[in-house]
Amino acid sequence: MAQFVTRLDDRIAQEVDDLIADGTVASRSEAVRQGLERLIDEHRRSRIGTEIADAYRRHPQTDEELAGLEKATRALIEEEPW
Repeated sequence: MAQFVTRLDDRIAQEVDDLIADGTVASRSEAVRQGLERLIDEHRRSRIGTEIADAYRRHPQTDEELAGLEKATRALIEEEPW
């Protein structure tokens, strides 16, 4: 397992220690691990969203496709027991 060594200002270190005291995370390592996982996930989701949007710009939906989606959506809503 790789190790990262980093420096944090005292305020951030104290906030992490507060998270540990509150039981939000078990350790400083866990806090850093969760933060990095969230950063990586956010970046991945952003990249995928951009790729999807670019694909729709390159190949926009036709009026026929959109009309079919609207019809299907209305049918699903009508099936709901509200």
